[in-house]
Amino acid sequence: MSDGPVHGTWEPAPAARWEDAFLAGNGHHGALVFGDPSDDRIIVTHHSLVRPNGGERARPPRLAAELPALQDRLLAGDRTAAEGFTDGRPLQWVQPFHPAFRIRLRGPGAGGPGHGYRRAVDFATGEVTASCAGFGSRVFVSRADDVIVHEVTAADLDITLDHRLPGTPPGLWVGHGALLSPEGALLSLRARYPGSDRSYTGVTLVAACGGGTELVPPGVRVTGARHVLLLTRVHRHTGEADVLAEARRLQALAEGTERPYDVLLARHLDRHRTAYRRVTLDLGADPAERALPGSALLRHPHSPALLERLFAAGRYHLLSSSGLLPPRLTGLWTGDWDTAWSGAFTTNANLNLQTACAPAAALPEVTEALAALVTRQLPDWRTNARAIFGTRGAVAPAHTDGESGYTYHFDREYPHQLWTAGADWLLKPLVDHDEIHGTRDPRTAAALAETALFYEDFLTRTDAEGRLVVVPSYSPENRPANAGWGALNAAMDLSAARHTLLTAARYHPQQAGKWRALADRLPPHRINADGALAEWAWPGLDDTYDHRHLSHLYGVWPLDEINPYDTPGLAAAAHRALELRGAENHSAHGHLHHALVAARLGDRDRAAHALRQVLEGDFFHASLMSAHYPHRDVYNADAAHTLPGVLIELLVQSTPDRLVLMPAVPDSCPCGELRGVRTRFGAEIDLRWSPDGARVVVRPSRTHRVELRTPSGTRPLDLVAGEDRVLTLGPR
Repeated sequence: MSDGPVHGTWEPAPAARWEDAFLAGNGHHGALVFGDPSDDRIIVTHHSLVRPNGGERARPPRLAAELPALQDRLLAGDRTAAEGFTDGRPLQWVQPFHPAFRIRLRGPGAGGPGHGYRRAVDFATGEVTASCAGFGSRVFVSRADDVIVHEVTAADLDITLDHRLPGTPPGLWVGHGALLSPEGALLSLRARYPGSDRSYTGVTLVAACGGGTELVPPGVRVTGARHVLLLTRVHRHTGEADVLAEARRLQALAEGTERPYDVLLARHLDRHRTAYRRVTLDLGADPAERALPGSALLRHPHSPALLERLFAAGRYHLLSSSGLLPPRLTGLWTGDWDTAWSGAFTTNANLNLQTACAPAAALPEVTEALAALVTRQLPDWRTNARAIFGTRGAVAPAHTDGESGYTYHFDREYPHQLWTAGADWLLKPLVDHDEIHGTRDPRTAAALAETALFYEDFLTRTDAEGRLVVVPSYSPENRPANAGWGALNAAMDLSAARHTLLTAARYHPQQAGKWRALADRLPPHRINADGALAEWAWPGLDDTYDHRHLSHLYGVWPLDEINPYDTPGLAAAAHRALELRGAENHSAHGHLHHALVAARLGDRDRAAHALRQVLEGDFFHASLMSAHYPHRDVYNADAAHTLPGVLIELLVQSTPDRLVLMPAVPDSCPCGELRGVRTRFGAEIDLRWSPDGARVVVRPSRTHRVELRTPSGTRPLDLVAGEDRVLTLGPR
């Protein structure tokens, strides 16, 4: 192999748009860094910043009393009965995510960057840097101290906290504070939301090394300094924030050393760099292409160097946006108050695709953030189950702002109140994490039990053959060609119910008998007249093929219910369904979901084609954060965070009892090395391949026999904890 892939990206000019700003984050605070020597801007974000819009008071609709009548009508053949299953409220979005403010640093220079300008982000350290003659800037967001740390090498600066970002609501009340301190100065910005008692406050400590500091309201002016350190935190709160107490905490971080930046960075690296380095991908790319700035490399969509960099960037951004919460639709970042789809957590594809790779990609930080979200919202999920379905247990919403877990975002065309599979999909990465580590997290066990209780109460209706019926049933965000949005026996609902019940049975042996028996009474999937796995298993419901979601193939990916080895007939029908599926509006999540399903089915050509749609479709900004649609339309993290998982699935797949190596390696990756991938039977995999064959090192943490599947055949593989196994594979 060559010297190795580039673990970062760079540009020869400052960012002109916030979408191109380089990103840093610790899962709580985020920073979008422009890197302009004459007028630098750092947009500050925080996962907790959501604007009150009434969603904080919204509750799920109370529909349980009407459910039996709806079920009767749907079972009797009324295909539009669910259209009126609502309390009549209009569509309400969850509280929208928004930026806090920008830190603005104006220098004396004008006319653009000086000689030798370069801005870069180092994925391994989380540092964003910019430099040219007479100017240097470096920024990171500490995972150890939860603070945005920014050091500037510039003698003279005017520094302000500026709330004026696109879409700022006109009724936002903003108050500025500035006072001198022993270090230099303290800046604060408090914003109170219109019509609300909620506010957020940002505090920035400005510590100037040498030179002088004077107040120039609403900011400060630093002159003659050798370098300037800025430490920033944001808090969302009710009542008054204690700015002086926060100032003392920031001052403590800056004390005791000549260069506190380096001390703070060292503490941060112990956590960030360790996590980032766990998994790497090297495709042996051309060194000249590896050296290109990101914006130039994006113009080489077939380059292995681009895949290397997007893999690295995807893991970096996923790690950086996960902490207090898992990643939003925009990760942890936005520069606009009018964030698309409220910058929410959408749990019927988007969040699920973004977090799916975390277990295999060795990012427990991501699964921990997801587990924390589930645990905090489980009481709200219980309320959803009682209010809408009249059951015990828990039902997850399709949209959440991170605060409320109530189901209240729905209307006729998007009847999310009917959707019951959300909890299973959210719990799947947590179950994978437990399988990898040989543990059973009590939080995952509790959520599985709650979801199984829901199915125990909800699955009471049967068909003419005595099999259970999921009624009503919704396949996000699609509808049958000949029926309303709410239907019966959506394939996803069947797979999710079966998976929850069987998985909960493993976690709770004392309940296993009744839950397995319930799972056994669910109907099988249906194959339609086109030979495809039907999106609705209920006879007479016709498929709508041109759609961005692939909910009906949930049993293929992320589940293992349908696969070419154990269920070849269903796998063939699923493959036919994939062939017939259109791309609708060419959303990034649709293409990459397609690639993931194709990889599970062993169709490398189809997987590679779906991946090319994203690489060739101008989906990535210079920041290497992605967009929802082609031509960089709508800032969105789906592609950025999902792509590493696609590449892993093309190379390594696992279940608790099976290892599949190189199931769908694309022709564009003839050689490479993937190191550190985790498997669900508790082993770490290093894979090195070329046209002549492959060398695989399996490092098991527990003793186990698995089925090994490679392009050359199938055989058992006996593993002993602590003993590496080296496998040699022949040419593909």
